[in-house]
Amino acid sequence: MKPSVAENRKKIINLEVITTILSTSEFKGSPAWQCLLLNSLIHTLRLLRTWCFEKGNKVISYKKILAFVSVIANTACVQGQNHKGIDDFLSASAMDENMSGFVAMAADNSGVIYSGAFGRMDVSEDREMTLNTLMQIASMTKPVTSVAALQLVEQGKLELDVPISSYLSELSKLQILDGFDAQGNPILRPTKKQITLRHLLTHTSGFVYEFSNENAFKYRQIDGVGSVFSPGKGFLNVPLAFEPGTKWEYGIGVDWVGVIIEKVSGKSLDDYFKENIFDPLNMKNTGFHLSEEQKGRLATLYSRSDDGSLTPRGRRQNDPFFAGGSGLVSTASDYLTFLQAILNGGEFLGQRILKSETVELMSRNNIGDLFADDVLHSYIPFVSKNINFFENSKSKFGLGFLINTSEIPMARMEGSLTWAGLYNTYFWIDPKGGICGVFMAQLLPFFDEKTIEIFSEFERKIYQLYKIKEK
Repeated sequence: MKPSVAENRKKIINLEVITTILSTSEFKGSPAWQCLLLNSLIHTLRLLRTWCFEKGNKVISYKKILAFVSVIANTACVQGQNHKGIDDFLSASAMDENMSGFVAMAADNSGVIYSGAFGRMDVSEDREMTLNTLMQIASMTKPVTSVAALQLVEQGKLELDVPISSYLSELSKLQILDGFDAQGNPILRPTKKQITLRHLLTHTSGFVYEFSNENAFKYRQIDGVGSVFSPGKGFLNVPLAFEPGTKWEYGIGVDWVGVIIEKVSGKSLDDYFKENIFDPLNMKNTGFHLSEEQKGRLATLYSRSDDGSLTPRGRRQNDPFFAGGSGLVSTASDYLTFLQAILNGGEFLGQRILKSETVELMSRNNIGDLFADDVLHSYIPFVSKNINFFENSKSKFGLGFLINTSEIPMARMEGSLTWAGLYNTYFWIDPKGGICGVFMAQLLPFFDEKTIEIFSEFERKIYQLYKIKEK
């Protein structure tokens, strides 16, 4: 006699109880093995719900269910042994007295394939990093803002190629900074072209950063001119560095996109993100402002001195301005969920945040014949080192992502998407390879050599693991 739907439902609930037990600290096993096994069981449970609740009397037998789980668990055990090499490398890297703690995670199309937290949240305290440690992700806010803007494009509330002044009148009469006269006064002239949303999302608008543009750096020295490193939105009121659409240069354009989203949606950027991205993806630890409980889970931010030693930078203060280019705090676990949604064509956990064709649009070259700069030179060395994105690959830019045009040896394939945050947080999404990953530290200056070495080796080891997994 075949089991009823109700009986199968009860057995599925029992499997969920087993999954809960496995997630407790009493379960013995390495974190990587545990994570992979749990992910496999959760994935299995989703399949079982589909089979048992949608097929009516055509449910599979419970013995087959157990056999299926057994196969997946055995596979997970083998993969856990392969994770040990990654664990050992990252653990040894975190033991360096001149390295703060960090978190590393990766996933493929089916779920998480690696997770690990190493070192301490604060090097002066005995508090270990965890997958739920909060990190300031700075410019890794930009892809989230880009997704939000493209949601409004899908709804017909924004267009990519109309003058942005039709949404914000303050962007109708912009000027270009051509340099400075002998007395040090700025030389300004009106723009000939109008900025569009596509320009802002692709860093071709002419808005640049003060730390990576010499004229912008000098302009910030003028009394009354705001800085991106100070609270508030005064940093937005600056001239352009070049005519829109004529050059690629990294800058504050996506912060303006955040302002536009608020204007068009009628909501604060914080509320819009929460309702349309974070809640659907169950990203409960991502936002602009920290609660008292979250402040206790925020990793300390450090600056590296010339001798390699680390100095704490002080605690983060909630900024009244929701900066769409740099303002979010998140966890590696939350952010990986966001990356998985992009990897899976805009849908994850049964929730769709973008149409698949929109993800395809944002993942391809949107700057025409232009290329992203091979090297960004820093004029504030304690904030950022000179940035060399890829040694052997030219870069294009999509709607929110840098795109490598050549395969990275032993790592991501051509056409992969990436960006990073000022405090040495990094990610990649490899649509062709079906892998995404995130690495989060809390350290200045950006592009810190030690951190880059660890992140790059972590990525290579993930691809080695993935090749083993495919076999």
